[in-house]
Amino acid sequence: MTVAVLALAAAGCGKSSSDSSGGSSESGKYSGKGIGLAYDIGGKGDQSFNDAAFAGFQKAEKEFKIGGRDVEPSDNESTADKVERLEQLAKAGYNPIIGVGFVYAPAVKEVAAKYPKVTFGIIDDSTVRAKNVADLVFHEEQASYLAGVAAAKATKKNHIGFIGGVDIPLIHKFEAGYVQGAKSVNPKIKVESQYLTQTAQEGGFSSPDKGENAATGQIDAGADVIYHAAGLSGQGVIKAAAAHRVWAIGVDSDQYKQSALAAYKQYILGSALKNVGGAVYELTKSVVEGKPLSGEVRGDLKSGGVGFADSNPRYQAMKDVVAAVDKARQDIVEGKVTVRTQ
Repeated sequence: MTVAVLALAAAGCGKSSSDSSGGSSESGKYSGKGIGLAYDIGGKGDQSFNDAAFAGFQKAEKEFKIGGRDVEPSDNESTADKVERLEQLAKAGYNPIIGVGFVYAPAVKEVAAKYPKVTFGIIDDSTVRAKNVADLVFHEEQASYLAGVAAAKATKKNHIGFIGGVDIPLIHKFEAGYVQGAKSVNPKIKVESQYLTQTAQEGGFSSPDKGENAATGQIDAGADVIYHAAGLSGQGVIKAAAAHRVWAIGVDSDQYKQSALAAYKQYILGSALKNVGGAVYELTKSVVEGKPLSGEVRGDLKSGGVGFADSNPRYQAMKDVVAAVDKARQDIVEGKVTVRTQ
């Protein structure tokens, strides 16, 4: 079963990707300048995590007829740089202001305290816990479990792979769910697992060449389905899979539909979805309507916050794979299966 995700267009990098003017919504309740969106490592155009956030940004701008500004990260930036970026958005009158990625947690906490009348959001972190902050988090392990089921049903070698961008607890959730899902199908399946870097500063989420090299190594070792949770680096994983005519499983966005990956899409089995765009949209909606969300807002399979994309006709033709993934989803929603996070 597919989660509805927002269509998006890839764009290049730049300090300020877009800056459209805005004032109030049709209801007249909203008086901010628009949405402020600050991207994570890799920036817009990653065809994954950041682009999912941009989709929600675009949809909210259009539907609520408000302005918006989305801002790119710089290389090797500090927390102080992030604080300055968020403060600039707050001073300019943007509301809500959303940090895309857990790396924004310290900056969001600091700036939110200075601007109590502005609603802030942070994606992939639940530690800020302030009255004017929405912690937008997800059960990534549930979507990854479905990816694992799909991989184990699709493999012809009983040998699959996982590539994480950075060796951190958040990405461990993706691996844990994937392995559990795969082993629910075949307890003896072989799973290659690799993290590209130990820290984000080393480029684990922003280096397609690292992803391509890692995937090639796993394919050479015998894996014929590879799932990545590596942001922009995942483009290299998908490229390598297509070059060797094996399956790749995408992440966060429906990567089968991404224009930058069109040359490889027939080899994208599916994607473990995280509805980051929906989270951005819903937070903006709450602010426009005068009832801003705050506290932990967690997306799961039941709410549609995570899921598995089945856009590839080749996947849809694999009836046994589709049936297994659908059953796994239902089992998780009904509480028959609890997915591990580590």
